[in-house]
Amino acid sequence: MTGELKLELRGVRKAFDTTTVLDGIDLNVPKGNVITLIGASGSGKSTLLRCVNLLEPVDDGEILLDGVDIAEPGLDPDPIRRRIGMVFQNFNLFPHMSVTDNVAIGPRKVLGVPKNEARESGLKMLTRLGLADRADAYPDQLSGGQQQRVAIARSLAMNPEVMLLDEITSALDPELVGEVLDVIRDLKSDGMTMLFATHEMTFAREISDRVCFLHQGTILEDGPPDQLFGNPREPRTRAFLQRVVDSGRL
Repeated sequence: MTGELKLELRGVRKAFDTTTVLDGIDLNVPKGNVITLIGASGSGKSTLLRCVNLLEPVDDGEILLDGVDIAEPGLDPDPIRRRIGMVFQNFNLFPHMSVTDNVAIGPRKVLGVPKNEARESGLKMLTRLGLADRADAYPDQLSGGQQQRVAIARSLAMNPEVMLLDEITSALDPELVGEVLDVIRDLKSDGMTMLFATHEMTFAREISDRVCFLHQGTILEDGPPDQLFGNPREPRTRAFLQRVVDSGRL
């Protein structure tokens, strides 16, 4: 690991009732890196991302953004969420708004950007993501891949410092996955810091600076993608990757 740390998790724990979901997570995310989270469903990937974005309060531990603990009880989460963009499995677009208005509403309502300026910036973002010709369409007129790209554009319109991506291709038909992953490649080339939970193992091996294998709420193994995918140390990691190979995803 090299470079300035943008995000640090120290001893993060989270339980729902009597079920421990995160059990002492330690994770460093250097600025400009893509750190990918892999693991079976229920291993804690989504909960970890939701804790970083303060959608779930942690029970113990620290989440440091530029060295400041953002998980401190009583802290106003809204200014933090403006710095951390999150894209979910489901697109969560407003069905009654055009694509451009979906992208512009955050800067307008949260940042106070004037309507015309927000729309102009939104159009530029849509153009960047190859959606300029769909600017006046409504979500139900788009393919799943297009809707997910709009969701990414909406997060990027807030000029986040970190992007959290939670299984963003899992709801897509296989032929639409590539267009969304191309956007992630572009964000990496632009130097965006990303924490990325995915089942797309081939892509994870290509895009990641480091890969973390989560098992029962812990990071069981953490390393460069070639090492973790090519020569994993832990038997559980090997077993998980073998299941992935058998399913045709790697």
